Amino acid sequence: MKKYFLNAGSDLPASIVVLLVALPLCLGIALGSGAPLFSGIIAGIVGGIVIGTLSGSQLSVSGPAAGLTVIVATAILTLKVYEAFLLAVVLAGIIQLILGFIRAGVIGDYVPNSVIKGMLAAIGLILILKQFPHLVGYDADFVGDETFSQGDKKNTFSAMFQAIEFITPTAIFIGGISLLILAVWERKIIKKNKILQLIPGPLLVVLASVFINGYFLANNPAYALETKQLVSLPVAKDAASFFSFFTFPDIRFLNNPDVWITAVTLAIVASLETLLGIEAVDKLDPLKRVSPANRELKAQGIGNIVSGLIGGLPLTSVVVRSSANVSAGAKTKVSAITHGILLLLCVMFIPVILNKIPLSALAAVLIFTGYKLARISLFKEFFQKGWDQFVPFVVTIAAILMTDLLVGIIIGIIVGLFFMVRSNFRSSVFVVHDSNQYLIRFRKDVSFLNKPIIKKKLEDVPENAYVLIDATRADFIDKDVIEEVNNFLCHAHLKNIRVEIKKSPNKPMHLLFQQL
Repeated sequence: MKKYFLNAGSDLPASIVVLLVALPLCLGIALGSGAPLFSGIIAGIVGGIVIGTLSGSQLSVSGPAAGLTVIVATAILTLKVYEAFLLAVVLAGIIQLILGFIRAGVIGDYVPNSVIKGMLAAIGLILILKQFPHLVGYDADFVGDETFSQGDKKNTFSAMFQAIEFITPTAIFIGGISLLILAVWERKIIKKNKILQLIPGPLLVVLASVFINGYFLANNPAYALETKQLVSLPVAKDAASFFSFFTFPDIRFLNNPDVWITAVTLAIVASLETLLGIEAVDKLDPLKRVSPANRELKAQGIGNIVSGLIGGLPLTSVVVRSSANVSAGAKTKVSAITHGILLLLCVMFIPVILNKIPLSALAAVLIFTGYKLARISLFKEFFQKGWDQFVPFVVTIAAILMTDLLVGIIIGIIVGLFFMVRSNFRSSVFVVHDSNQYLIRFRKDVSFLNKPIIKKKLEDVPENAYVLIDATRADFIDKDVIEEVNNFLCHAHLKNIRVEIKKSPNKPMHLLFQQL
């Protein structure tokens, strides 16, 4: 516990940043899912307090995820009753708990590093592209939409061009001032000042934006932002109406097969996004701590159970919130937990004040976060690593931008695996020759995929040649390859080819060569 108090100076300001990022995303994702607006807030609160407390990750922040929007919207339409959907969320949480106990968290370890970094860069670019319309005052699409193809038959790029036609001068002025404040707050002179360092840049952005819009409201209402261009939290008149925002699952739908199908789908997709999310956050962690994946699945499971029981949306570890958390200088999970507590207090006591915050200011915060994730130096770094790292990195970015997060990740993994197999394939067999002397050296793992190239090289050996087959550096040789070499030995004398086998007697696999 002592370490948490020691880092309070970093964690508490970071929690305010995460709150400002999470607030519009919770509302936007609920709106895009066709769920009650307050369900997104409930999910944000549970993600911060419950999952933040139980998780083994120090920097990951959980909440409603844009990647589940389509699934949630489809499920609500299919089930028709929101209480039935909540039951599916609870069941999904139970399934995640089971996945945690059977140690399914190992799945995340098989995702290539180039794909994870590509995912982070893609999310950065998505934040920049998707938040641009909100920055200039065009709020036709919900905040938090990450998919390329949108519900209004527009896409990421066409929405940007359309936004230019609907620019609101005050919104773009507030957005520009906000970006300037954030840029200045990153300067060394600010970071060296211990007092200024405790004041989050995004908090200054919000205060400045509320002041600017308030000034226009008082002095020139024609230039003030419209209500739809501000945060829109549900406002309760009293305690009774506040608690009416909470909804509870109906166990009578337990025998509905669609409820179970929704639960399994949510559990699988949410678990995958979570595992990828914590893997990505670990890459961003300056201290390079490793989050226990199975514990995370259990925490997510309990979080979804609680969220479903009180009317919230399903939860995952969310890279946008988590990256904002890292960028704001958080050190421990206190930041995530505190943001959940602050979110609860804000919606209970000051929703009217929060509803004065311009969306363009919050868009600036997200755009600045996106810029940090998709920095140019990251592209240079992977380009210098070679094509086997750069291509999966770029393909992952392009795939996520043109589809959605989960589909893009799957495409990136396939490309990454292709380059991995290709690399092993090319390096496992080394062939060199001088005149009529040939050296065929097996290295590392020689699989059946290497059989065609070995067969071709052996067939190309001319008459009266000498061939040395060196297997001393191989850890494994597939039996198909052994058989191919055996076939060559059987017919080598017909071409007057002399063959020598060099093998290591210290490796168990040398027994495979007894027949040679």
